[in-house]
Amino acid sequence: MRKSSQRTGLLGGSFNPAHGGHRRITRFAMDALGLDESWWLVSPGNPLKPKSGMAPLSARLMSAEAQARRAPIVPTAIELQLDTRFTVDTLRKLKRRYPKREFVWLMGSDNLVQFHRWKHWRAIARTMPIAVIARPGYNADAMTSPAMAWLRRYRVSAASFRKRGQWSAPALVFMRFDPDARSATAIRRDHADWASQYRNTSVRDRLTFRQIQPREDA
Repeated sequence: MRKSSQRTGLLGGSFNPAHGGHRRITRFAMDALGLDESWWLVSPGNPLKPKSGMAPLSARLMSAEAQARRAPIVPTAIELQLDTRFTVDTLRKLKRRYPKREFVWLMGSDNLVQFHRWKHWRAIARTMPIAVIARPGYNADAMTSPAMAWLRRYRVSAASFRKRGQWSAPALVFMRFDPDARSATAIRRDHADWASQYRNTSVRDRLTFRQIQPREDA
C-alpha cells in the first residue's frame, strides 16, 4: 500500500549556475526511486568550495527556478532560514521541520569520492538514505573511497528501495546513469557573465516564501 507521506529527494549544491544536467539526473533519480518530488538545496555557501567566482545567491536560485520549470522540483535557499552551512545540520533540521516527509539524499559519485571529508558524514548516512548517481570519471574512485568502505554493507538495489513500505537509514543506492557532459564549470568557462541576466533582481523562495535579494549571502 502506498504511504501517505511525501517521498522527497534532496539535491544540494552551489548551482553556479543550475543547468539541464541537474534537471536530468533529478528526474532520473525520481523515476528510479519512486519519489513524489525533489528539492534543490541552493547553498548560501559551500564549506568545501571557494567563494571566488561564486555568483550571488539570488542569481543561482533564479537559474535553478528556470531549470526546474514544469517539473516536480522545488529550488530553495532554506539553509538561510535554518541557519545551517553543513549538510548534517541541514538534514537534521529538515527532518524535524517536515516529519511527514520521507527524505533521501541525492548526490553524484564525485561527491562520494570526498564524502569522508564532510562534517559527521556517518551521521548524515544515519539520518536518511543516500542515493548516488554515477558520473563518468568518478565511479572507480567512488567505489574505492573511504566512505564507500563503510557504506558498502548498507547497499540496496533501486528496485528494492522503491518497494520498501518505509525507508530506513543507513541505506545506499548506487544508480548507473547515461553520461551527461553538461557542467556548471563549463558554463562559467564559456559564459563568465551568466549571472548578469539576473542582476538587481530578487527572487521568491517557493519553500520558505522568503524574498532573496541580489548579493544576499551568508
